[in-house]
Amino acid sequence: MEISWSDFEKVDMRVGTVLTASDFPAARNPSYQLQIDFGPLGIKKTSAQITKRYDKKELIGKQVIAVVNFPKKQIANFMSECLVLGIVGDDKDVILLQPSAHARNGDRVG
Repeated sequence: MEISWSDFEKVDMRVGTVLTASDFPAARNPSYQLQIDFGPLGIKKTSAQITKRYDKKELIGKQVIAVVNFPKKQIANFMSECLVLGIVGDDKDVILLQPSAHARNGDRVG
């Protein structure tokens, strides 16, 4: 299905830096709870099913790409405020999308 350029412009994808990563035992699937700094947009929380490939410690300081204009979504006992983007393989192993060079937190993807 094709979308128009104006449809694409509605999706607000931004660069952010992971500040914290913690286990999320209440999630249905193995996940981490992340806090991500999006600069002028503030710090947002999310849940991410990235436990197969990433250790919590290595996520700290990593820049990621996330959609920041979805409505908040409740996941178990947690409110997710953004959606971290990644490539999902056949085995549900997620590879995070991230800039190839350092970018400013909050910079828009376009």
